[in-house]
Amino acid sequence: MKTRFSLRRSWQRLRTIPGLGRNVTALASLVVLGLAALTFLLGNLSFIPPGADRYEFSADFAKASAVNVSHDPPVRIAGVEVGVVTNSEVTSDGNARLTFSLEPGHEIHANARAVLRSKNPVNEMYVNIDPGGPPAESLEQGEVIPVGQTERPVQPDEVLEHLDTRTRDAVTNLLATSDVALANAPETLPDGVNATTDAMISFKPVVAKLDERRDKISKLVTALSRISTAVGGNNERLTELANSLQRTLGTLSERDQELRKTLAELPGTTDELSRAMTSVDSLAGELDPTLESIDDVADELPNTLGRVRETLDTAGNTAEAAGPAIDQAEPLLEDLDPLVRDVHGALDHLEPVSGNLDPVTEAVVPYLNDLQAFVYNTSSVFKYADGQGGLVRGHVTVPLPDGGVIPGSQGGEPGPDAEEGGQ
Repeated sequence: MKTRFSLRRSWQRLRTIPGLGRNVTALASLVVLGLAALTFLLGNLSFIPPGADRYEFSADFAKASAVNVSHDPPVRIAGVEVGVVTNSEVTSDGNARLTFSLEPGHEIHANARAVLRSKNPVNEMYVNIDPGGPPAESLEQGEVIPVGQTERPVQPDEVLEHLDTRTRDAVTNLLATSDVALANAPETLPDGVNATTDAMISFKPVVAKLDERRDKISKLVTALSRISTAVGGNNERLTELANSLQRTLGTLSERDQELRKTLAELPGTTDELSRAMTSVDSLAGELDPTLESIDDVADELPNTLGRVRETLDTAGNTAEAAGPAIDQAEPLLEDLDPLVRDVHGALDHLEPVSGNLDPVTEAVVPYLNDLQAFVYNTSSVFKYADGQGGLVRGHVTVPLPDGGVIPGSQGGEPGPDAEEGGQ
């Protein structure tokens, strides 16, 4: 009753006092609007109530331009907003460290990557996180993703600050007048873009070669740095190298005239080399017919080899047939071996005699026919025998005219000695 009575009295008072009801209504409306606005702002500002269960960790960036922590830059995973950036500070090594507060249930691993990006033309930032995964371990509360696993956006002024003043002014004027230049862009720009694409494609081999050249230059600079470091640490070697260089340059200076003469002789050497190459070309031209002849011979070579193979087969059969005879002759050869050794010793004694046989042979050759008849007629001198032994059969040789047997009676005419005897 007291409560109802108080509310009733208050309501009557509001109605009876002029202007009080209007003021109270306006105040209540303002409170309701304020609460609605506060609720909307807190919802858009990702308000984190004190004591909320959040997952917090940090990441180091080389630069964190345009990151305003007071605006609660969002943190996204796979495009979904899962938290906000709650703090930013500069580390002792000059990097920017951003602290993130994520909703519970999101697991971040040690191999995670964080990318800082702009979400609108006024350069408002957000952080996109790739949470990583096994075999890397989970990132604990308060741990830091290193700067090697983060990326930052490149601001337009960073591109222009490397240009000199004139180039920067020219680029500024180009951007300022680009709206006029691109007025007919829908009609003219496609052809230009296509031509630029073709040009970029044609530049690709050049860029690849430039990259290769840059790598080689980098290796060369590294090698020179190591050499310089090694030589610079040894003063004695450096002095010796300088002295050797000086002596080498001095020797080159002394040999300057000889070097000039050598260079003057190079054209003649070049001409000789050109003539030699011409001769080689002629030889190559003559080599073709020779190779063709060899090709023709090669065509006939298989038939020849076939005939040789038949001959070898026949020789093999002959050798196979002669095998038994050779086997039977082996004992005979063994028996002849002592005789051969004796004959070999006798040849040493006969060698002086053989040197005098040439004149004897010349004298005997005219009488070979007579000697043949003598051997034939006397072959049976000891043929007949009786109980007392062999009987010698008499043999008489009678010179005949024109026989030419007895010296001095050639042609049936008496010799010089006969004439003297006749006289």
